[in-house]
Amino acid sequence: MRRLQLGTQLRQLRLECGLFLQAAAAAVGVSETKISRMELGRVGFKRADVAALLTLYGVENAQERAGFLSLAREANAPGWWQQYYDVLPSWFSTFLGLEGSASTIRSYDVQCVPALLQTEDYARVVCGSAGAPRVSQIDVERRVALRMKRQELFQAQSGHVLHAVVDEGALRRPFGDSAVMRQQLKYLIESSERPDVCLQVMPFSSSGHPVAAGPFTMFSFCDTGMPDVVFIEQLDGAIYLDKLEHTGTYASVLKSLHRDSPSPQNSRELLRGLLNTA
Repeated sequence: MRRLQLGTQLRQLRLECGLFLQAAAAAVGVSETKISRMELGRVGFKRADVAALLTLYGVENAQERAGFLSLAREANAPGWWQQYYDVLPSWFSTFLGLEGSASTIRSYDVQCVPALLQTEDYARVVCGSAGAPRVSQIDVERRVALRMKRQELFQAQSGHVLHAVVDEGALRRPFGDSAVMRQQLKYLIESSERPDVCLQVMPFSSSGHPVAAGPFTMFSFCDTGMPDVVFIEQLDGAIYLDKLEHTGTYASVLKSLHRDSPSPQNSRELLRGLLNTA
């Protein structure tokens, strides 16, 4: 995430100077490909390269330069999730970086409760089902620990918001026995009253269903220059979309979901109804 942020800012500086990739690469003494990969956040950053680019782009203020160089140092530091490398798909580390840096997370879920709102027992069943029968119990517990750590970090952040729309089918699908499901529903009701959570339930009775492709998550960032990013999980990987022509479509879908789903207050009543029948 820090690489993406720094790369986006460096690209903006280059464009403001009216320089093409080739000119920037020649001035700094690196390849055009390297400059491109730096701007896309796909490689680590050498302090000397960043300093040379800042000079080329006319960034002379000492405090401003220090901010860029500090960001470069952070971009090269391993993420906290590296301790879970043994159960972490290679494509998921990007998701965790986005999740930890986003000011707003908007999601639509149809299969199960969003990971940031799962109880430990519910998460244990979900993580065990994800790769059964190949996943060992040790790996399941590691995955659950990772999920709980994500929740802990999200709740510790100030000013960050999760706006989740959950299909009613996900709440009726039994992950675990009735005790697990009742505990999960109670936790959702409690979580829906938190200031950092806006939870809406898309009921079976709704006819204005705008989504046919499945679940997705959109990350938005304040004051970083980062564009919105849409995450779509696949069976053997994931897609990350950040082009406006793509993210704009998903933003429109989310707007429709928010409009057509019951309000957070009415969704809370729907959850209480599900709890009474669980």
